[in-house]
Amino acid sequence: MTEATGGPTKAKTAKHAASPFGLPGYEIPKFDMPNMEMPEAMREIAEKGVAQSKDTLGKAKAAAEQATDLLESTYTTAAKGAADYNLKLFEIARINTSTAFDYAHELLGVKSPSELVELSTAHARKQLETMTAQTKELSELAQKVTTQFAEPLKTGMTKAFNGKAR
Repeated sequence: MTEATGGPTKAKTAKHAASPFGLPGYEIPKFDMPNMEMPEAMREIAEKGVAQSKDTLGKAKAAAEQATDLLESTYTTAAKGAADYNLKLFEIARINTSTAFDYAHELLGVKSPSELVELSTAHARKQLETMTAQTKELSELAQKVTTQFAEPLKTGMTKAFNGKAR
């Protein structure tokens, strides 16, 4: 029957011939869009929209770069502060360990209960003073680190919000 009707059926059959996998090969028809001239007013509106979009994109890019720089410097400051704080903790731990071994060594030389009480009282007083000083040092260091960490954030946020308000 395809031979009797001629060309159109063969073309249709060739177009929709089954693929080797069993699925038909359909094609999407192509529609030609008519050429239309855009009115001048529409062109101006489109150009203004493109210009505003470029301007907004430029501002967003600059803001993103500033935010990235701010976060980078803040992270660097925080990392340095945390390292300083940890070093101070290790120094305190070393001092306290050394003091504990010295105390244990002195305890080995005790000859009487009164000497034990005197040594223990002196050690406790010294440890309390040391602990107070160490706590003060750690508090001051933590406050310094927090201030160094917060200052760039505060400055950056102030710049960001003042820039948006204008």
